[in-house]
Amino acid sequence: MGKVTGFLEFPRQGPRLRPVPVRLRDWREVYEPQSDKDVSIQGARCMDCGIPFCMQGCPLGNRIPTFNDEVYRSNWEEAAAQLFDTNNFPEFTGRLCPAPCESACVLGISDSAVTIERIEYEVAEHAFAMGFDVAHDTDVRTGRRVAVVGSGPAGLAAAAQLASLGHEVHVFERSDAIGGLLRYGIPEFKLEKSILDRRLAVLEASSVTFHTNVCVGDATMPLSNLQGDFDAVLLALGSTRPRLIPVPGADLTGVYPAMTYLEAANRAVRDAQPTTIDASHKHVVILGGGDTGADCLGTVHRQGARSVVQIEILDRPPDERPDDQPWPTMARIFKSSPAHDEGGERRFSTETLEFHGSGSVEQIVIRDDVTGESFTMSADLVLIAAGFVGPELESLDLAEEPHVTSRATLSVDSEWRVTSIDGAAPVYACGDAVRGQSLIVWAIAEGRSAAAAIDTYLSERPSVLPAPVEPYSLSW
Repeated sequence: MGKVTGFLEFPRQGPRLRPVPVRLRDWREVYEPQSDKDVSIQGARCMDCGIPFCMQGCPLGNRIPTFNDEVYRSNWEEAAAQLFDTNNFPEFTGRLCPAPCESACVLGISDSAVTIERIEYEVAEHAFAMGFDVAHDTDVRTGRRVAVVGSGPAGLAAAAQLASLGHEVHVFERSDAIGGLLRYGIPEFKLEKSILDRRLAVLEASSVTFHTNVCVGDATMPLSNLQGDFDAVLLALGSTRPRLIPVPGADLTGVYPAMTYLEAANRAVRDAQPTTIDASHKHVVILGGGDTGADCLGTVHRQGARSVVQIEILDRPPDERPDDQPWPTMARIFKSSPAHDEGGERRFSTETLEFHGSGSVEQIVIRDDVTGESFTMSADLVLIAAGFVGPELESLDLAEEPHVTSRATLSVDSEWRVTSIDGAAPVYACGDAVRGQSLIVWAIAEGRSAAAAIDTYLSERPSVLPAPVEPYSLSW
């Protein structure tokens, strides 16, 4: 353990945010750099608990007390070695993960938890800047070939793991660029795409081959073709079917799923071109109070919306951990993202009744479920950020039993991730396509576990990769 009394001496302190008027003028990430000294002090707050509940709260099992201690001692290379051994992409999770590890931090029982997510970010950035090993490359070549369908965090994690053992890995993506929702679903101010491209360059150097504009399941690339050309196939399709709101007027122009809007915005930023769905000078209503809703909120601010209201059908969460969600569970408490600090109104316990307009949406009718009052608001643009309901399986002809569960997700053997799909090579599945909508850290964990299962099959021996984890636990 580093500084034994660190948790008593130092308060929690994350990085400062860039001033709102400044950051709304660009698409850069919202945080100011944090000095190595300040990060080291935050590492000193780790209590090095006898039972590190933070590690149990992390689906990847990151060795959090170990790398916290190394950061306190400024041993960045050893900290990176510990972190990259369990997490393929800490540069992503350090920016995007909601940090269930911090909910499980023992210090969080009576004080603010250790800034685990930000320390993870700093370790990853130091590793890249200082040239440490971030890929676990190998000169071994097994001669076995694996196709990964989908290039989100689950697919990329599986590809990285399999390539590290010398298997030949090809990743197929239906979009025009690799990255899945990391590419077009996450705004630039949360994940600058140069960070994603930096990782993709590492994967390519590790002999992972990427194929874009390939829609597996259509006439040009049937799934059976991949089964004939590869020794194993992994479906990492994500959960991309949006949950819509079936109320009158939902088909009006100007009512969009959140991802349709965010993809258009991300493409516009990338190409330095006007977006096809612009919030500029519009009254915007965002339906959904989660991370995707916050991503929409920050985006419409930067596009210059006239007004923004974010509506959540659930009650406002409490400010403190409720009794029925005790430590170390990841409690539902009230949180604000940097996007909320930038403006806009938040409404809870509010139900959407209908949309009005002549061709295009002009108004939304809502009801306050606390008072029972219904009223009408101006709405030139409505973004539905109500989550996702499963993977898109129709083109693969997998949308019916026995290939899917009652939740419309892909059905797999719970230990080895293999599906019931017949063919020349076995077909595995992982990530949100199996779990349903979940966290980026779970996607990476599932990709790693699927890679271990595939390697066991290919090598006809227990894999040297970490054994598959049980992905369906509700403990966290």
